[in-house]
Amino acid sequence: MIDILVAGGGPAGLATAIHAALAGMEAVVVEPRSTPIDKACGEGLMPGGAAALASMGVEVNGRPLRGIRYLDGRHEPQAEFRDGHGHGLGVRRTELHAALSLRAAELGVQVIPGKVDQVRQDQDGIEAAGLRARWLVAADGLHSPLRRSLGLELPDRRPGRYGLRQHYQIPPWTDFVEVHWAAGGEAYVTPVGDDLVGVAVLSSERCAYQTHLAQFPALRARLEGSAVTRVRGAGPLRQRTRSRVAGRVLLVGDAAGYTDALTGEGITLALRSAQALIGCLQADRPQAYEGIWRSLSRRHRLLTGALLHARRHPASARLIVPAAQHLPALFTLAVRALA
Repeated sequence: MIDILVAGGGPAGLATAIHAALAGMEAVVVEPRSTPIDKACGEGLMPGGAAALASMGVEVNGRPLRGIRYLDGRHEPQAEFRDGHGHGLGVRRTELHAALSLRAAELGVQVIPGKVDQVRQDQDGIEAAGLRARWLVAADGLHSPLRRSLGLELPDRRPGRYGLRQHYQIPPWTDFVEVHWAAGGEAYVTPVGDDLVGVAVLSSERCAYQTHLAQFPALRARLEGSAVTRVRGAGPLRQRTRSRVAGRVLLVGDAAGYTDALTGEGITLALRSAQALIGCLQADRPQAYEGIWRSLSRRHRLLTGALLHARRHPASARLIVPAAQHLPALFTLAVRALA
């Protein structure tokens, strides 16, 4: 019998399979899409995420990131990641997925085409996609069908936020992730190659990408005429989850619940959670994963939640970037806490 069946072959699913293989467990990934998989993503890894990739033996090309810079047209506060935490990494989603896929293949992880849509579980294991395994890991994304079918999804009445991303063939002008703030949302500029930057916009307003970008005239002028990929979107971003464990099914990555992309920690949290999940299964303590996930994600949930709360109110939203400039020690502390 397979040790772990993974539903979803994105970064969270592949990381789970890699950690399982490193622990001497047999893992099979079920994924309907072909490699490499692209999706709307800010494409910036915090130093903790870059370190997590290295610990798995995953080698990926990208641009080193030194820190975070906020801009609102009048203020430009910035904070560097602490030296002891190394640097972040700007990397195309397709490059990241290809590197994870290669490492999984090196370790003997089998990836089969298909989709997990029905699960039967008993005291000893689960059956899904025509296979039987001891455990099933749901890594099937932001709008996880498995999370919904297991009754783990919680409603959220707050206005949804959505993300759109496009790439521009232009040499990066900074080794910081730039977060441009406007009344209607944010634009995130991430260097991902020697002549390529990704620009993601986040907003609760649903409109065309170029309409969003018009809120940032200086940025738009800099990018004029250099788009080289089509616009990809995702959302609503916030996903509330009742629990990460349902019998022999465990949730990881975006399927486990998502706050927002505002602080750019999604991939890092997915990689660290995948390692924790496998550790719990190794110890035959699957129920411990819920508490560990909450502990791993607590700082992200608190800081991102606080920023989102301020962002929802126009009066406080206008103060976010000026406050970061006037309180540099606090801004640096927050960036290093997330790093």
